[in-house]
Amino acid sequence: MVTLPARRLTIDLGSWRTSGPAYAALADRIRLLALDGRIPLGTRLPAERELAAALGVSRTLVAAAYARLRSAGYVESTRGSGSVIATPGRGAPAQDDVDTAVALDFSKAALPAAPQVGEAAARASLELPAYLSGNGYDPLGLPRLRQALADRYTTRGVPTHPGQVMVTLGAQHAISLLARALLTRSDTVLVEAPSYPHAYEALRSAGRRLVPVSVDAHRGWDDDGLVQALRRAEPALAYVMPDFHNPTGAVMPLQQRRLLMETAGRQDTLVIADETMAELRIDGTPEAPLAAFGPAVLIGSMGKTVWGGLRIGWIRAEETLIHRLVQSRYAQDLGTPILEQLIALEMLGNYDELLRFRAQQLAEGRHHLESLLHDALPDWEVPHVDGGLSTWVNLGAGVSSQLALAARDRGLLLGAGPRFGLGGVFERFLRVPFSYPAEETHRAVQVLADAWHSLDTVAPMQGDFAPALV
Repeated sequence: MVTLPARRLTIDLGSWRTSGPAYAALADRIRLLALDGRIPLGTRLPAERELAAALGVSRTLVAAAYARLRSAGYVESTRGSGSVIATPGRGAPAQDDVDTAVALDFSKAALPAAPQVGEAAARASLELPAYLSGNGYDPLGLPRLRQALADRYTTRGVPTHPGQVMVTLGAQHAISLLARALLTRSDTVLVEAPSYPHAYEALRSAGRRLVPVSVDAHRGWDDDGLVQALRRAEPALAYVMPDFHNPTGAVMPLQQRRLLMETAGRQDTLVIADETMAELRIDGTPEAPLAAFGPAVLIGSMGKTVWGGLRIGWIRAEETLIHRLVQSRYAQDLGTPILEQLIALEMLGNYDELLRFRAQQLAEGRHHLESLLHDALPDWEVPHVDGGLSTWVNLGAGVSSQLALAARDRGLLLGAGPRFGLGGVFERFLRVPFSYPAEETHRAVQVLADAWHSLDTVAPMQGDFAPALV
Protein backbone atom coordinates (compact mmCIF):
# COMPACT_ATOMS: atom_id res chain seq x y z
CA MET A 1 0.00 0.00 0.00
CA VAL A 2 1.33 3.44 -0.98
CA THR A 3 1.51 6.09 1.75
CA LEU A 4 1.10 9.70 0.67
CA PRO A 5 3.79 11.86 2.34
CA ALA A 6 2.47 14.80 4.34
CA ARG A 7 4.67 17.21 2.37
CA ARG A 8 3.29 16.01 -0.97
CA LEU A 9 -0.30 16.25 0.24
CA THR A 10 0.34 19.76 1.54
CA ILE A 11 1.55 20.84 -1.92
CA ASP A 12 -1.42 19.22 -3.67
CA LEU A 13 -3.89 20.81 -1.27
CA GLY A 14 -2.83 24.31 -2.30
CA SER A 15 -4.90 27.11 -0.75
CA TRP A 16 -7.51 24.91 0.83
CA ARG A 17 -9.00 27.24 3.45
CA THR A 18 -12.43 28.76 2.80
CA SER A 19 -14.81 30.95 4.79
CA GLY A 20 -16.43 27.90 6.38
CA PRO A 21 -15.10 25.62 9.13
CA ALA A 22 -11.44 24.75 8.51
CA TYR A 23 -11.91 21.02 9.13
CA ALA A 24 -14.69 20.88 6.52
CA ALA A 25 -12.59 22.81 4.00
CA LEU A 26 -9.66 20.44 4.51
CA ALA A 27 -11.91 17.40 4.12
CA ASP A 28 -13.51 18.81 0.98
CA ARG A 29 -10.14 19.48 -0.63
CA ILE A 30 -8.90 15.95 0.12
CA ARG A 31 -12.18 14.65 -1.28
CA LEU A 32 -11.61 16.56 -4.51
CA LEU A 33 -8.08 15.18 -4.83
CA ALA A 34 -9.54 11.69 -4.50
CA LEU A 35 -12.37 12.35 -6.94
CA ASP A 36 -9.96 13.75 -9.52
CA GLY A 37 -7.64 10.78 -9.13
CA ARG A 38 -4.76 12.83 -7.75
CA ILE A 39 -4.91 10.61 -4.68
CA PRO A 40 -5.42 7.07 -6.05
CA LEU A 41 -7.88 4.65 -4.51
CA GLY A 42 -6.22 2.62 -1.74
CA THR A 43 -3.61 5.26 -0.86
CA ARG A 44 -2.84 5.67 2.83
CA LEU A 45 -3.17 9.28 3.99
CA PRO A 46 -0.50 10.82 6.25
CA ALA A 47 -0.87 10.29 9.98
CA GLU A 48 -2.92 13.00 11.68
CA ARG A 49 0.07 14.33 13.62
CA GLU A 50 2.31 14.48 10.51
CA LEU A 51 -0.26 16.28 8.38
CA ALA A 52 -1.07 18.72 11.20
CA ALA A 53 2.62 19.61 11.51
CA ALA A 54 3.01 20.02 7.74
CA LEU A 55 -0.06 22.27 7.49
CA GLY A 56 0.65 24.21 10.69
CA VAL A 57 -2.73 23.36 12.21
CA SER A 58 -3.90 21.41 15.23
CA ARG A 59 -4.11 17.65 15.22
CA THR A 60 -7.74 18.02 16.33
CA LEU A 61 -8.55 19.83 13.07
CA VAL A 62 -7.00 17.06 10.96
CA ALA A 63 -8.74 14.39 13.02
CA ALA A 64 -12.08 16.13 12.43
CA ALA A 65 -11.39 16.33 8.70
CA TYR A 66 -10.54 12.62 8.54
CA ALA A 67 -13.68 11.81 10.54
CA ARG A 68 -15.77 13.80 8.05
CA LEU A 69 -14.22 11.86 5.18
CA ARG A 70 -14.89 8.56 6.97
CA SER A 71 -18.54 9.42 7.56
CA ALA A 72 -18.96 10.17 3.85
CA GLY A 73 -17.23 6.95 2.80
CA TYR A 74 -14.12 8.50 1.27
CA VAL A 75 -11.78 7.13 3.92
CA GLU A 76 -11.60 3.79 5.70
CA SER A 77 -9.59 3.46 8.89
CA THR A 78 -8.44 0.20 10.38
CA ARG A 79 -5.94 -0.53 13.14
CA GLY A 80 -2.48 -0.93 11.67
CA SER A 81 -3.45 0.48 8.28
CA GLY A 82 -4.24 4.09 9.09
CA SER A 83 -6.64 6.17 6.99
CA VAL A 84 -6.99 4.88 3.43
CA ILE A 85 -8.78 6.50 0.48
CA ALA A 86 -11.88 4.44 -0.36
CA THR A 87 -14.93 4.43 -2.61
CA PRO A 88 -18.13 5.79 -1.06
CA GLY A 89 -20.82 3.16 -0.62
CA ARG A 90 -18.60 0.36 0.73
CA GLY A 91 -20.17 0.22 4.17
CA ALA A 92 -20.61 3.98 4.50
CA PRO A 93 -23.99 5.16 5.79
CA ALA A 94 -26.33 6.35 3.08
CA GLN A 95 -27.17 10.04 2.88
CA ASP A 96 -30.88 10.26 2.19
CA ASP A 97 -30.96 14.04 1.83
CA VAL A 98 -28.78 14.27 -1.28
CA ASP A 99 -28.95 12.96 -4.81
CA THR A 100 -25.64 11.26 -5.58
CA ALA A 101 -26.27 10.89 -9.32
CA VAL A 102 -24.08 12.87 -11.71
CA ALA A 103 -26.35 14.24 -14.42
CA LEU A 104 -23.73 15.99 -16.56
CA ASP A 105 -20.18 14.78 -17.06
CA PHE A 106 -18.10 17.65 -18.46
CA SER A 107 -14.84 16.25 -17.12
CA LYS A 108 -14.08 14.98 -20.61
CA ALA A 109 -13.29 17.27 -23.53
CA ALA A 110 -14.79 14.94 -26.13
CA LEU A 111 -17.35 14.66 -28.89
CA PRO A 112 -20.10 12.12 -29.51
CA ALA A 113 -19.38 9.61 -32.26
CA ALA A 114 -19.23 10.95 -35.78
CA PRO A 115 -22.36 10.05 -37.80
CA GLN A 116 -20.32 7.85 -40.14
CA VAL A 117 -19.02 5.49 -37.43
CA GLY A 118 -21.90 3.02 -37.56
CA GLU A 119 -21.72 2.56 -41.32
CA ALA A 120 -17.93 2.37 -41.20
CA ALA A 121 -18.15 -0.40 -38.59
CA ALA A 122 -20.61 -2.34 -40.74
CA ARG A 123 -18.33 -2.13 -43.79
CA ALA A 124 -15.29 -3.07 -41.70
CA SER A 125 -17.05 -6.16 -40.36
CA LEU A 126 -17.46 -7.38 -43.95
CA GLU A 127 -13.69 -7.09 -44.45
CA LEU A 128 -12.81 -8.88 -41.21
CA PRO A 129 -13.16 -12.48 -42.54
CA ALA A 130 -10.15 -11.91 -44.81
CA TYR A 131 -7.99 -11.57 -41.66
CA LEU A 132 -9.34 -14.51 -39.67
CA SER A 133 -6.80 -17.00 -40.97
CA GLY A 134 -4.04 -15.07 -39.22
CA ASN A 135 -3.27 -15.14 -35.49
CA GLY A 136 -4.74 -11.66 -34.86
CA TYR A 137 -1.80 -10.32 -32.85
CA ASP A 138 -0.72 -7.07 -34.45
CA PRO A 139 1.85 -4.99 -32.48
CA LEU A 140 2.78 -2.77 -35.42
CA GLY A 141 -0.52 -2.15 -37.23
CA LEU A 142 -2.15 -3.17 -40.49
CA PRO A 143 0.05 -2.20 -43.47
CA ARG A 144 -2.91 -0.54 -45.21
CA LEU A 145 -3.67 1.63 -42.19
CA ARG A 146 -0.03 2.59 -41.67
CA GLN A 147 0.20 3.54 -45.35
CA ALA A 148 -2.91 5.69 -45.09
CA LEU A 149 -1.56 7.47 -42.00
CA ALA A 150 1.83 7.94 -43.64
CA ASP A 151 0.12 9.51 -46.64
CA ARG A 152 -1.67 12.03 -44.41
CA TYR A 153 1.64 13.07 -42.84
CA THR A 154 3.20 13.45 -46.27
CA THR A 155 0.30 15.67 -47.32
CA ARG A 156 0.91 17.80 -44.21
CA GLY A 157 4.51 18.43 -45.26
CA VAL A 158 6.27 15.61 -43.37
CA PRO A 159 7.29 12.90 -45.87
CA THR A 160 6.55 9.57 -44.19
CA HIS A 161 6.63 5.91 -45.14
CA PRO A 162 4.68 3.11 -43.38
CA GLY A 163 7.79 1.87 -41.54
CA GLN A 164 7.70 5.11 -39.53
CA VAL A 165 4.19 4.48 -38.18
CA MET A 166 2.97 2.29 -35.31
CA VAL A 167 -0.74 1.92 -34.55
CA THR A 168 -1.59 2.08 -30.84
CA LEU A 169 -4.57 1.77 -28.51
CA GLY A 170 -5.15 5.52 -28.51
CA ALA A 171 -2.94 8.49 -27.63
CA GLN A 172 -2.60 7.69 -23.91
CA HIS A 173 -1.27 4.26 -24.79
CA ALA A 174 1.23 5.91 -27.15
CA ILE A 175 2.44 8.30 -24.43
CA SER A 176 2.86 5.48 -21.91
CA LEU A 177 4.64 3.27 -24.43
CA LEU A 178 7.11 6.02 -25.34
CA ALA A 179 7.72 6.89 -21.70
CA ARG A 180 8.55 3.32 -20.73
CA ALA A 181 10.71 2.74 -23.78
CA LEU A 182 12.70 5.98 -23.63
CA LEU A 183 12.97 7.01 -19.99
CA THR A 184 14.97 5.74 -17.02
CA ARG A 185 14.43 6.58 -13.38
CA SER A 186 17.26 9.14 -13.57
CA ASP A 187 15.78 11.07 -16.51
CA THR A 188 14.11 14.48 -16.50
CA VAL A 189 11.16 15.39 -18.72
CA LEU A 190 10.13 18.87 -19.86
CA VAL A 191 6.36 19.32 -19.74
CA GLU A 192 3.92 22.15 -20.22
CA ALA A 193 1.98 23.68 -17.34
CA PRO A 194 -0.94 23.33 -17.48
CA SER A 195 -1.16 20.12 -19.48
CA TYR A 196 -2.99 16.83 -19.97
CA PRO A 197 -2.97 15.22 -16.49
CA HIS A 198 -2.68 11.61 -17.65
CA ALA A 199 0.45 12.51 -19.62
CA TYR A 200 1.95 13.79 -16.38
CA GLU A 201 1.12 10.46 -14.75
CA ALA A 202 2.64 8.36 -17.52
CA LEU A 203 5.82 10.43 -17.71
CA ARG A 204 6.26 10.68 -13.95
CA SER A 205 5.91 6.92 -13.54
CA ALA A 206 8.84 6.33 -15.90
CA GLY A 207 11.13 9.32 -15.28
CA ARG A 208 12.70 11.05 -12.30
CA ARG A 209 11.13 14.48 -12.36
CA LEU A 210 9.02 16.80 -14.50
CA VAL A 211 10.22 20.31 -15.33
CA PRO A 212 7.29 22.61 -16.23
CA VAL A 213 7.21 25.40 -18.80
CA SER A 214 4.23 27.75 -18.65
CA VAL A 215 1.59 28.00 -21.37
CA ASP A 216 -0.91 30.86 -21.32
CA ALA A 217 -4.23 30.94 -23.15
CA HIS A 218 -3.41 34.36 -24.62
CA ARG A 219 0.40 34.53 -24.76
CA GLY A 220 1.12 30.87 -25.46
CA TRP A 221 4.49 29.40 -24.54
CA ASP A 222 7.14 31.34 -22.64
CA ASP A 223 10.12 31.59 -25.05
CA ASP A 224 12.70 32.29 -22.35
CA GLY A 225 11.29 29.65 -20.04
CA LEU A 226 11.30 27.08 -22.83
CA VAL A 227 14.94 27.73 -23.77
CA GLN A 228 16.17 27.95 -20.17
CA ALA A 229 14.41 24.74 -19.14
CA LEU A 230 15.97 22.85 -22.05
CA ARG A 231 19.43 24.22 -21.34
CA ARG A 232 19.45 23.91 -17.56
CA ALA A 233 17.47 20.71 -17.00
CA GLU A 234 18.87 18.88 -20.06
CA PRO A 235 15.72 16.74 -20.24
CA ALA A 236 15.76 13.41 -22.02
CA LEU A 237 12.29 14.12 -23.41
CA ALA A 238 10.08 17.14 -23.97
CA TYR A 239 6.33 16.48 -24.12
CA VAL A 240 4.37 19.28 -25.82
CA MET A 241 0.97 19.83 -27.40
CA PRO A 242 1.62 22.55 -29.99
CA ASP A 243 -1.81 22.59 -31.64
CA PHE A 244 -4.91 23.59 -29.65
CA HIS A 245 -3.11 22.83 -26.45
CA ASN A 246 -5.11 20.99 -23.79
CA PRO A 247 -6.40 22.82 -21.75
CA THR A 248 -5.49 26.38 -22.86
CA GLY A 249 -6.30 26.06 -26.57
CA ALA A 250 -3.04 27.85 -27.50
CA VAL A 251 -1.27 27.21 -30.81
CA MET A 252 2.52 27.38 -31.04
CA PRO A 253 3.58 29.80 -33.81
CA LEU A 254 5.98 28.85 -36.56
CA GLN A 255 8.98 30.75 -35.19
CA GLN A 256 8.57 29.17 -31.78
CA ARG A 257 8.37 25.69 -33.30
CA ARG A 258 11.74 26.31 -34.94
CA LEU A 259 13.16 27.62 -31.65
CA LEU A 260 11.95 24.59 -29.74
CA MET A 261 13.35 22.07 -32.20
CA GLU A 262 16.70 23.86 -32.62
CA THR A 263 17.23 24.19 -28.86
CA ALA A 264 16.10 20.62 -28.19
CA GLY A 265 18.48 19.38 -30.90
CA ARG A 266 21.43 21.14 -29.29
CA GLN A 267 20.56 19.62 -25.89
CA ASP A 268 19.96 16.14 -27.36
CA THR A 269 16.36 16.25 -26.10
CA LEU A 270 13.80 14.18 -27.99
CA VAL A 271 10.59 16.15 -28.55
CA ILE A 272 7.25 14.31 -28.40
CA ALA A 273 4.43 16.32 -29.98
CA ASP A 274 0.93 15.24 -28.99
CA GLU A 275 -1.25 16.10 -31.99
CA THR A 276 -4.46 14.69 -30.55
CA MET A 277 -6.21 18.04 -31.07
CA ALA A 278 -4.26 19.17 -34.15
CA GLU A 279 -6.97 18.51 -36.75
CA LEU A 280 -9.81 20.01 -34.73
CA ARG A 281 -9.31 23.42 -36.31
CA ILE A 282 -12.18 25.91 -36.40
CA ASP A 283 -10.44 29.06 -37.66
CA GLY A 284 -7.14 29.97 -39.30
CA THR A 285 -4.63 27.90 -41.22
CA PRO A 286 -2.61 24.93 -39.92
CA GLU A 287 1.01 25.23 -38.83
CA ALA A 288 3.61 22.71 -39.97
CA PRO A 289 4.06 19.70 -37.63
CA LEU A 290 7.13 19.83 -35.38
CA ALA A 291 8.63 16.95 -37.34
CA ALA A 292 9.05 19.39 -40.25
CA PHE A 293 11.75 21.16 -38.20
CA GLY A 294 13.59 18.17 -36.75
CA PRO A 295 13.28 14.57 -35.55
CA ALA A 296 10.18 15.00 -33.38
CA VAL A 297 8.00 12.04 -32.46
CA LEU A 298 4.36 12.69 -33.36
CA ILE A 299 1.35 11.18 -31.59
CA GLY A 300 -2.07 11.10 -33.22
CA SER A 301 -5.47 9.68 -32.36
CA MET A 302 -9.05 9.24 -33.57
CA GLY A 303 -10.36 9.54 -30.02
CA LYS A 304 -11.13 13.25 -30.39
CA THR A 305 -11.95 13.54 -34.09
CA VAL A 306 -13.99 10.35 -34.59
CA TRP A 307 -15.05 8.90 -31.22
CA GLY A 308 -13.47 8.06 -27.87
CA GLY A 309 -14.87 4.55 -28.18
CA LEU A 310 -12.67 3.88 -31.20
CA ARG A 311 -9.37 3.12 -29.46
CA ILE A 312 -7.06 3.92 -32.34
CA GLY A 313 -3.95 6.07 -32.03
CA TRP A 314 -0.53 6.09 -33.65
CA ILE A 315 3.09 7.10 -33.32
CA ARG A 316 5.09 8.62 -36.17
CA ALA A 317 8.85 8.34 -35.53
CA GLU A 318 12.12 7.23 -37.06
CA GLU A 319 12.03 3.59 -38.09
CA THR A 320 14.68 2.55 -35.57
CA LEU A 321 12.52 3.90 -32.75
CA ILE A 322 9.44 2.15 -34.12
CA HIS A 323 11.35 -1.18 -33.99
CA ARG A 324 12.36 -0.43 -30.42
CA LEU A 325 8.77 0.34 -29.48
CA VAL A 326 7.56 -2.96 -30.95
CA GLN A 327 9.92 -4.86 -28.65
CA SER A 328 8.92 -2.75 -25.65
CA ARG A 329 5.23 -3.17 -26.39
CA TYR A 330 5.19 -6.92 -25.73
CA ALA A 331 5.52 -6.25 -21.99
CA GLN A 332 2.25 -4.29 -22.04
CA ASP A 333 0.00 -5.62 -24.79
CA LEU A 334 0.14 -7.66 -27.96
CA GLY A 335 -1.32 -5.28 -30.49
CA THR A 336 -4.28 -3.24 -31.66
CA PRO A 337 -7.57 -5.03 -32.49
CA ILE A 338 -7.92 -5.75 -36.20
CA LEU A 339 -11.59 -4.77 -36.43
CA GLU A 340 -10.93 -1.33 -34.93
CA GLN A 341 -8.11 -0.77 -37.39
CA LEU A 342 -10.45 -1.65 -40.26
CA ILE A 343 -13.00 0.86 -38.94
CA ALA A 344 -10.23 3.47 -38.78
CA LEU A 345 -9.36 2.75 -42.40
CA GLU A 346 -12.96 3.28 -43.39
CA MET A 347 -13.05 6.58 -41.54
CA LEU A 348 -9.88 7.80 -43.22
CA GLY A 349 -11.59 7.40 -46.59
CA ASN A 350 -13.68 10.54 -45.91
CA TYR A 351 -11.60 12.06 -43.13
CA ASP A 352 -11.38 15.58 -44.55
CA GLU A 353 -15.16 15.69 -44.91
CA LEU A 354 -15.48 14.55 -41.30
CA LEU A 355 -13.07 17.28 -40.13
CA ARG A 356 -15.11 19.95 -41.93
CA PHE A 357 -18.22 18.65 -40.17
CA ARG A 358 -16.42 18.74 -36.82
CA ALA A 359 -15.21 22.31 -37.46
CA GLN A 360 -18.78 23.50 -37.99
CA GLN A 361 -20.02 21.54 -34.98
CA LEU A 362 -17.31 22.99 -32.73
CA ALA A 363 -17.76 26.54 -34.04
CA GLU A 364 -21.43 26.37 -33.01
CA GLY A 365 -20.53 24.89 -29.63
CA ARG A 366 -17.86 27.54 -29.00
CA HIS A 367 -20.22 30.40 -29.83
CA HIS A 368 -22.98 28.92 -27.67
CA LEU A 369 -20.72 28.46 -24.62
CA GLU A 370 -19.16 31.91 -24.95
CA SER A 371 -22.60 33.54 -25.15
CA LEU A 372 -23.95 31.61 -22.18
CA LEU A 373 -20.94 32.38 -19.99
CA HIS A 374 -20.99 36.05 -20.99
CA ASP A 375 -24.63 36.34 -19.90
CA ALA A 376 -24.55 34.18 -16.78
CA LEU A 377 -21.02 34.86 -15.48
CA PRO A 378 -19.83 38.13 -17.04
CA ASP A 379 -16.87 38.54 -14.68
CA TRP A 380 -15.18 35.38 -15.97
CA GLU A 381 -12.54 35.75 -18.65
CA VAL A 382 -13.33 33.32 -21.49
CA PRO A 383 -10.56 32.99 -24.12
CA HIS A 384 -11.68 32.71 -27.74
CA VAL A 385 -9.83 29.68 -29.13
CA ASP A 386 -9.28 28.79 -32.78
CA GLY A 387 -9.84 25.07 -32.31
CA GLY A 388 -9.81 22.15 -29.95
CA LEU A 389 -12.63 21.14 -27.65
CA SER A 390 -12.53 23.45 -24.64
CA THR A 391 -11.64 26.86 -23.25
CA TRP A 392 -9.46 27.64 -20.22
CA VAL A 393 -11.61 30.06 -18.24
CA ASN A 394 -10.03 32.52 -15.80
CA LEU A 395 -12.39 32.77 -12.82
CA GLY A 396 -10.68 35.85 -11.38
CA ALA A 397 -10.29 34.16 -7.98
CA GLY A 398 -8.50 31.09 -6.67
CA VAL A 399 -11.61 29.01 -6.07
CA SER A 400 -11.56 26.43 -8.87
CA SER A 401 -11.51 23.45 -6.51
CA GLN A 402 -14.34 24.86 -4.42
CA LEU A 403 -16.35 25.54 -7.54
CA ALA A 404 -15.75 22.04 -8.91
CA LEU A 405 -16.98 20.54 -5.64
CA ALA A 406 -20.04 22.78 -5.53
CA ALA A 407 -20.85 21.89 -9.16
CA ARG A 408 -20.32 18.19 -8.48
CA ASP A 409 -22.77 18.32 -5.60
CA ARG A 410 -25.30 19.74 -8.07
CA GLY A 411 -24.73 16.97 -10.61
CA LEU A 412 -22.07 18.53 -12.86
CA LEU A 413 -18.65 16.92 -13.19
CA LEU A 414 -15.75 19.22 -14.14
CA GLY A 415 -11.98 19.05 -13.78
CA ALA A 416 -10.73 21.75 -11.39
CA GLY A 417 -7.80 23.84 -12.61
CA PRO A 418 -5.19 22.19 -10.37
CA ARG A 419 -5.95 18.86 -12.03
CA PHE A 420 -4.06 20.17 -15.06
CA GLY A 421 -1.01 21.40 -13.17
CA LEU A 422 1.72 20.29 -10.80
CA GLY A 423 1.66 21.09 -7.10
CA GLY A 424 -1.83 22.50 -6.66
CA VAL A 425 -1.54 25.54 -8.95
CA PHE A 426 -4.15 26.94 -11.40
CA GLU A 427 -6.85 27.52 -8.80
CA ARG A 428 -7.95 30.56 -10.82
CA PHE A 429 -8.78 28.45 -13.88
CA LEU A 430 -11.40 25.96 -15.01
CA ARG A 431 -11.49 23.88 -18.20
CA VAL A 432 -14.93 24.09 -19.78
CA PRO A 433 -15.61 21.98 -22.91
CA PHE A 434 -17.76 23.35 -25.75
CA SER A 435 -18.07 19.94 -27.44
CA TYR A 436 -21.38 18.89 -25.86
CA PRO A 437 -24.93 19.29 -27.24
CA ALA A 438 -26.43 22.76 -26.83
CA GLU A 439 -29.02 21.70 -24.26
CA GLU A 440 -26.42 20.01 -22.07
CA THR A 441 -24.12 23.04 -22.31
CA HIS A 442 -27.01 25.29 -21.32
CA ARG A 443 -27.77 23.16 -18.26
CA ALA A 444 -24.08 22.98 -17.34
CA VAL A 445 -23.72 26.78 -17.35
CA GLN A 446 -26.86 27.08 -15.22
CA VAL A 447 -25.31 24.71 -12.69
CA LEU A 448 -21.99 26.59 -12.82
CA ALA A 449 -23.71 29.90 -12.16
CA ASP A 450 -25.65 28.42 -9.24
CA ALA A 451 -22.49 26.81 -7.83
CA TRP A 452 -20.51 30.03 -8.28
CA HIS A 453 -23.02 32.02 -6.22
CA SER A 454 -23.02 29.37 -3.49
CA LEU A 455 -19.31 29.27 -2.72
CA ASP A 456 -19.72 30.84 0.72
CA THR A 457 -21.68 27.78 1.86
CA VAL A 458 -20.23 24.42 2.82
CA ALA A 459 -21.53 21.77 0.44
CA PRO A 460 -22.37 18.32 1.84
CA MET A 461 -20.24 15.40 0.76
CA GLN A 462 -21.67 13.15 -1.89
CA GLY A 463 -20.88 11.51 -5.20
CA ASP A 464 -18.63 8.72 -6.34
CA PHE A 465 -15.15 8.69 -7.82
CA ALA A 466 -15.04 10.57 -11.09
CA PRO A 467 -13.96 9.00 -14.37
CA ALA A 468 -10.59 9.96 -15.75
CA LEU A 469 -10.21 13.30 -17.49
CA VAL A 470 -9.62 13.29 -21.23
